[in-house]
Amino acid sequence: MKDFSWKYFALTGDVESYLLYKEVERFRDSIDTVAVGLGDDEEELPLEGVE
Repeated sequence: MKDFSWKYFALTGDVESYLLYKEVERFRDSIDTVAVGLGDDEEELPLEGVE
């Protein structure tokens, strides 16, 4: 969806497709940090005892 909205924006200059692109990007970034349990100021630590 992100690639499509960017390509559509690049071809047409449609502002709504650019806003969709930015919304998808923001949503993806928030899922990445929530999925691993990281906040803005936390550091990912290596797992111990995992083989």
